Amino acid sequence: MPYIIKEKTLALIPEGDKTHILETSNDILIDEPILQILEHNCVLSGSTLAGRRHGSSSLIGATYKPPIVIDEVKKLILIPTHSYLHPNCIWLVSQNILKYYLKNDNQVTVIFKNNREIDLEISCTIFDRQVLRATRLLSALKGRKH
Repeated sequence: MPYIIKEKTLALIPEGDKTHILETSNDILIDEPILQILEHNCVLSGSTLAGRRHGSSSLIGATYKPPIVIDEVKKLILIPTHSYLHPNCIWLVSQNILKYYLKNDNQVTVIFKNNREIDLEISCTIFDRQVLRATRLLSALKGRKH
């Protein structure tokens, strides 16, 4: 059965053709690539990954590395660290990020709400932009309903 992204999901990390899933109190190694997991979860919400990317781009104007909505009701928005086609692209559930800080020139430490930490090979400026995009997407979704 494919992995369902839910509120307790923190991050999806590629490991070749497998995906390492970080959850609030669990680590799971799934025998599927990230894009397959993302596509399945988008289809469960009545769209495709391409459709979700296009929708995000339309709402916030970001055409490169847009965040995607996995579950609009639960407000699950995923932030990519790289282009979605990049083999090292990690996806983080934005609502579970507590804070982050610059570890060194090209590395950011992300602290999740359960105090679990992950180091990312990304500049703090770029990661900051990704978090801002996710916040803008959430705001656009809320504004669209009123």
